[in-house]
Amino acid sequence: MNSYALNRREFLAASGALVVSFALPGNVSAQGFAPAKSLSVGEVDGFLAIGAEGAITVYSGKVDLGTGVRTALMQIAAEELDVPLERITMIEGDTLLTPDQGATTSSVSISRGGVEIRRAAATARAALMAEAARTLGTTTDQLATENGAVVSRADGRVLPYAKLVGGRNFALKLDPKARVKDLASYKLVGKSVPRVDIPAKVAGTFAYMHDFKLPGMLHARVVRPPTMRGRLSGVDDLAAKKIPGYVRTVRKGDFVAVLAHDEWAAIRAARALKTEWANWAGLPDNAKLWDAVRATPVVRDDVTQNVGKAPEALQAAPRTLRATFDFAIHTHGSIGPSCAVAQWQDGKLTCWTASQQTHELRKQLADMFAIKPDGVRCIYLEGSGCYGRNGHEDAAADAALLAKETAEPVRVQWSREDEHVWDPKGPPTLIDYAAGLDERGNVMAWTSDAYIPQGQAVSRATLIAADLAGMPKDASHPGSIQQHLAIQYGFPHIRTVAHRLADTPFRPSWIRTPGRMQNTFGNEVFLDEIAAVSGADPLEFRIRHLNDKRGIEVLQRVAKLANWQPRGKAAARGTGDVVTGRGVSYVKYELVRTYVAAVADVEVNRKTGVARVTRFHVAHDCGQIINPDGLKNQIEGNVIQTTSRTLVEELQFNRSTVTSRDWASYPILRFPEVPDVAIDLINRPAEAPWGAGEPTTAVVPSAISNAVYDAVGVRLRSVPFTPAKVLAELRRT
Repeated sequence: MNSYALNRREFLAASGALVVSFALPGNVSAQGFAPAKSLSVGEVDGFLAIGAEGAITVYSGKVDLGTGVRTALMQIAAEELDVPLERITMIEGDTLLTPDQGATTSSVSISRGGVEIRRAAATARAALMAEAARTLGTTTDQLATENGAVVSRADGRVLPYAKLVGGRNFALKLDPKARVKDLASYKLVGKSVPRVDIPAKVAGTFAYMHDFKLPGMLHARVVRPPTMRGRLSGVDDLAAKKIPGYVRTVRKGDFVAVLAHDEWAAIRAARALKTEWANWAGLPDNAKLWDAVRATPVVRDDVTQNVGKAPEALQAAPRTLRATFDFAIHTHGSIGPSCAVAQWQDGKLTCWTASQQTHELRKQLADMFAIKPDGVRCIYLEGSGCYGRNGHEDAAADAALLAKETAEPVRVQWSREDEHVWDPKGPPTLIDYAAGLDERGNVMAWTSDAYIPQGQAVSRATLIAADLAGMPKDASHPGSIQQHLAIQYGFPHIRTVAHRLADTPFRPSWIRTPGRMQNTFGNEVFLDEIAAVSGADPLEFRIRHLNDKRGIEVLQRVAKLANWQPRGKAAARGTGDVVTGRGVSYVKYELVRTYVAAVADVEVNRKTGVARVTRFHVAHDCGQIINPDGLKNQIEGNVIQTTSRTLVEELQFNRSTVTSRDWASYPILRFPEVPDVAIDLINRPAEAPWGAGEPTTAVVPSAISNAVYDAVGVRLRSVPFTPAKVLAELRRT
């Protein structure tokens, strides 16, 4: 191909040079709060910039939490622009530079974040071709894009993007109808591309949030109350002052912290600080948690599904089944603790954070300090994953408050105890089910009543620092935990209700697959109970009651993957101390996207009550697949983490505070206990790309419970499935 020289000219009413100032962690300036570029999700410049030398920067409000989505988003942009992947640079979650695409939650980083980037890139590519056509005196159908340039099909002349727009704004509205590339021409999307972050992580050179430093910053440790709602009555820092490196103690209301020149000095000073607290003992009795949940006042009822006349049909049914399911309080259990750095300059706050929702955190910090949002800049740096709102935002509030009080940059790193005790919790879930069957075992009516905390107007959690310091604070939001009470099966009469409770024992927030996992657990296990009573194979029973071709296909595909053999009412069970079983589960996520069917293989020890998942089979349809290998990573992570939550995780507490303060008192799955995972990916390139970060999680507890029933004939309706619970159920049989 021949290079074609082109003088710089105004491009599509370009509005001057695009100047973006940022640097690698360790040398980041907090100056400059006026947006250096468009932040609009409706403009190409909100998402893309082409530098003078042709390097392409993609701006994403969605962030990579360790899931590999950064690589997938780069694939989307590089594919649509026809540039090599290595030419793409990603800027994520910087509120000064990236558009607000909402929090990185609910498995929508691809379906929303990626689709918006694709539309921006498609709009940009069309504009580049139009400008090239004008320059070359031809039409766009005589042009193609390749390797970051527009190429003439007729004579091979090449116009690099840098010559067309390099260093300038696009000044283009996003065209939702911009023509995207033909699927047949794809080179990157749909291919397994190695994650771009892994080499540095393996080499130990990746810069995490915890590695970030500012010149002259202080290290802080917050001294927490000994009880969940303790109030500070006295502080004595005499012993702390003797610690080398100690700087000062800050107290604001019930918030107290020590600051030092290094982390170890801050830890030692925090231990030396003497504090007096008015204690509190308002938590429910752990042993009577579900009685407390049932006794909590209901503030409203949300009817999530209402088909036919379920109460009347239930009453008229010849046979009625009833069951109650409960799902324990979980902590996020992030392997690494939360961390943040904050700095105030000229009345403006910059916060470096691993938050999954930097744009919302920006607003929340602004509210906390009673300033305008444009006085706060949040910059995302990858931390130790969260899968929900853990302590990242709280650490940011801690650092921001201390930086404000000291007029110095401050770093706050939580301890393991901080993380286990003080991060927000996945709230307890309690669900009552009833089903009415006719004489032939057909389902006449289905009802469910869930008892779950009320949601708030904005998806935030109360910042601990704001609460303790007496500053403006938000109510906590548990996530959309009413999702999946509605069911996906075609029964004639259905009524599902979320009874919203006035209170919940701990500060709630969304935790991976909030509500969808708990409710799918109840739904899919209760459905298995109905199938067993009807003498039907549970997989066939699901297919029979679905009217969705894609849903039916994932069930058929997982049956083939797992070599499923029909299981009816009189299924033979093994003998001996250790017996095996298998169970099936299915979900259409939020009833609108991503189909998952799963089969779990388990071993159950009748003597010890230990249940172990040996193999997990997953058929997965999330529409168009961007990176198959990355998708498998997500599915495997879903299975492993949720197997842990299903078998061993449960928050322990007394009447005053959390007692699960470390990995011994809050165990998680160990490597020898990790199941093998077999995956069948169903790629639909012509369909919309949906999410994968949560859907597989939803089916894990129910598949395991159904497998235990297949093995030993008992129903496990209470998560986690501890040996004590398994033995208790076996004794009842």
